[in-house]
Amino acid sequence: MKTRIKELRARDNLTQVELAKRVGVRRETIVFLEKGKYNPSLKLAYDISKVFNIKIEEVFILE
Repeated sequence: MKTRIKELRARDNLTQVELAKRVGVRRETIVFLEKGKYNPSLKLAYDISKVFNIKIEEVFILE
């Protein structure tokens, strides 16, 4: 799964640590998500999309 998390973080000036704190996970989880090495739970995907104020489908792209 591809994500736009890194791009969206840059757009909103958020660090991995800041995003991780906002959604209640460790920074390493954000790293793995950005690299496409971790599939998030539906709740985590929802929480991340809410931080960026966009739909889940706009953050996570199925390949």
